[in-house]
Amino acid sequence: MENETRIIPAAAVKGIATGLVMMAVFTLIWSGIAYHGLAAGNYWFALLIFPVFSVLFIVNAVKLYRVAPYYPKLISEADLAEEKRIGKWFGIIFGAEGLGIFIGINIVVNIGHPELTIPVLALVVGLHFYPLAKVFKRTFDYYLATWSTIVAILAIVLTLNKTLTETGTSAFTGVGIAIATTCYGIYMMVSGRKIPKPAL
Repeated sequence: MENETRIIPAAAVKGIATGLVMMAVFTLIWSGIAYHGLAAGNYWFALLIFPVFSVLFIVNAVKLYRVAPYYPKLISEADLAEEKRIGKWFGIIFGAEGLGIFIGINIVVNIGHPELTIPVLALVVGLHFYPLAKVFKRTFDYYLATWSTIVAILAIVLTLNKTLTETGTSAFTGVGIAIATTCYGIYMMVSGRKIPKPAL
């Protein structure tokens, strides 16, 4: 009865699929950053788990893209207005994220700490999940944002007090954020599998 009253629009299915693709890409990027720090110590094999999850995310995304056309299109004015609202704020937040990354990296380079580039990048990425949590009304985004922000701040502190070398900073930050994107991908994958099957 619940599945009959709750209509899942095609846009929502495609949205989850797109999110999975993004998490697959970001997981590979951050694990690649971690590889830069772990390769010298021959610990790179520990990163193999991340490409495995990235492949799983892509496989599940393809499945969702394939079934999306069988779900109804948005028909109500409320749904259309909500999609427009989300799209607008999504664009604003990602634009602000790009600007924040540009400003943050320029600041650390100009004050003579280019080794903080990766942690500052991670900090901006972590912070941008807070407004996204509000836009998408997802509590999970707050957990992701907090984890990523803590990882970035720790990386900055440990780098400044010389606890971490530059390669160590890459490894620490890369693994920390790759864990976050992997968890987010798993969350989306589970969400996609919970969607009621369409009438084919």
